[in-house]
Amino acid sequence: MVNVLYFAALRDALSIEGERIPLPETVHTVGALRTYLGSRGAQWAPLLEWQNLRCARNRSLCGWDEPVCDGDEIAFFPPVTGG
Repeated sequence: MVNVLYFAALRDALSIEGERIPLPETVHTVGALRTYLGSRGAQWAPLLEWQNLRCARNRSLCGWDEPVCDGDEIAFFPPVTGG
């Protein structure tokens, strides 16, 4: 199982804060997890459509090629700005 969190405008677009899902056998990276989640239907399209989406594994920013394992926490979020 992996704990997937969605933040900011992505959370609003998906209408969900997070979910706990079984890690599919074919998913080995954060990018593959993004593709898997985004392929679940129209509601999940923002995961694939937003080119500037960021990710974190276990609360550390990472790249799309970062390995993902059972028990991980994966977060997806758009870039944020402050001011």
